[in-house]
Amino acid sequence: MQVMVARFAGVLAAVFMIGNAVPAMAQTTADPIRYTLRFPEPHTHYVEVTAVVPTGGRPAVELMMAVWTPGSYLVREYSRHVESVTAANPAGGALAVEKTDKNRWRVTTGGAPSVTLRYRVYAREMSVRTNWVETDFAMLNGAPTFITLADAAPRPHEVVIEPARGWRTSMTALPEMAGGPHRYRAPDYDTLVDSPIVIGTPAVYEFTVDNKRHALVNIGEAGVFDGARAAKDLETIVREHRRMWGSLPYDRYLFLNVLAAVPGQISGGGLEHRNSSMLIASRWATRARQSYLAWLEVASHELFHAWNIKRLRPVELGPFSYDDENFTRSLWIVEGFTDYYGELLVHRAGLSSQAEYLDALSNKIEELQTTPGRLVQPVELASFDAWIKFYRPDENSPNASVSYYTKGSVIAFLLDARIRRTSGGARSLDDVMRAAYQKFSGGRGYTPDEFRAVAEQTSGLDLRSFWTEAVEGTSELDHAEALAALGLRFRAPAASSPDRPGRAWLGMSTRNDAGRLVVTDVQRETPAYAAGVDVDDEIIAIDDVRVRADQLAQRLEVYKPGDRVTLLMARRDQLLRLPITCGEEPPRRWRLEIDPAAAEAPQQQRARWLQPGT
Repeated sequence: MQVMVARFAGVLAAVFMIGNAVPAMAQTTADPIRYTLRFPEPHTHYVEVTAVVPTGGRPAVELMMAVWTPGSYLVREYSRHVESVTAANPAGGALAVEKTDKNRWRVTTGGAPSVTLRYRVYAREMSVRTNWVETDFAMLNGAPTFITLADAAPRPHEVVIEPARGWRTSMTALPEMAGGPHRYRAPDYDTLVDSPIVIGTPAVYEFTVDNKRHALVNIGEAGVFDGARAAKDLETIVREHRRMWGSLPYDRYLFLNVLAAVPGQISGGGLEHRNSSMLIASRWATRARQSYLAWLEVASHELFHAWNIKRLRPVELGPFSYDDENFTRSLWIVEGFTDYYGELLVHRAGLSSQAEYLDALSNKIEELQTTPGRLVQPVELASFDAWIKFYRPDENSPNASVSYYTKGSVIAFLLDARIRRTSGGARSLDDVMRAAYQKFSGGRGYTPDEFRAVAEQTSGLDLRSFWTEAVEGTSELDHAEALAALGLRFRAPAASSPDRPGRAWLGMSTRNDAGRLVVTDVQRETPAYAAGVDVDDEIIAIDDVRVRADQLAQRLEVYKPGDRVTLLMARRDQLLRLPITCGEEPPRRWRLEIDPAAAEAPQQQRARWLQPGT
């Protein structure tokens, strides 16, 4: 494998885009919308947009901006960052622009064949689904940037970028247009929204798998992030994904990697797109094993989405309504199964050890089993309610809801193990995913019942009771079958005894708020919950002895389970005392390990499960 790098990669970027025009675009009869993006003062965090919009001679046209972006299921009201919307006819005459809705504008055209729309977008929200513009670079997503015609008629959207001074490269999965660098043409609005853009002076690392071009595009490497190593490992991961699915569904793929995450200020993460992914990470991610492995797993997760959601999708997720929520009950498949495979394929690629992979899977199981909301909210309802709950968590979320990522990942593990056991290793969840992809990756997606039917047909199992309990209900998941099938067990926790009593535990989470010990979370059926501790309470003392913000764990070490103490609290600046009986810290019961007593058959099943191409 050969990795090529160019820090000032204007030429490389142009070469990378050659040959990726979409032939179908030549058949489109509708006139395109033509955008020009300018950054005259990037330090002010604005992108200036000019859009030449065809009118078809209509006396007025309705324009709109998306309120959400696919893959991130929350109405984010992107139009709140739009300023100074004006319109003119081809002769430069001003036209009336009326705001008609939160994300819509009506332009009176006077019969002009096109109107020139101008507006500014404030871009200083560092996340994978929003925009960021600064002196060194710009990161743009389609939904919060481009105003389009509201008629939803299929038409091309052309984008010309005028980079700020010192910016040499623009990188996007949009097909390149003739006429010079920084010129792109999307066949339709969906493609425009699904193709983020980074502009600046990135380090670009190319590699090829199955004659399909890939690139890792690093913004902000600063001589710290090891791009060559990361690209080499990404190639290995792509090859493992290709081995599992059987082919790559794209002609080229970009990992757009903005190295700007700062703990406590800017979080990392990723967002999938049809032919690319947007990642935000720390430039120090390659310096420590744990952070680097986490980055690889995020990249693997987003790559898996190139199959699972961007092509194999629930029927509700496409065509999209960009004005409203698009509800589906299948995000536990979309995100949960992707989470399962994101980590598993990193291991199958040889980039994590067996112990590291089992630890990652243990974390998922433990997170689920220590979330009280798993007994309240079915995972299919968690999916449906993503628009109002998942992206808007509060202090009661762990008590009332469950993550469709986490529970979906655990369901995938249990289902995979069941299929492997009952088929004697002849079939697996891999086969289910490939069969579903073959059937539903075309123009129409699947319903929940249709996905279950494919799983049953492929596995030969009747999964109705499993679906009822695990997906539609809130019963505890049974891990015993999966563990036995794969020769695993949960590590026995250390037992307490009179000689070795357990640790005192209150059942709440806290934070250090400028020296104040503030409660952030109180879970059900804990001593703190029973005593009436509230989120945002400040703990001042235990038994009238001051507790510093960084000393709670140390202070609790002097108590035993069953000890009755008094917390001195401040609640909205009023002092109060709460008696509380210490509980015993729950043991970590959900840590997976190899069962040394497992028979040969489960050992073989485990080996096939974890090996490449299985």
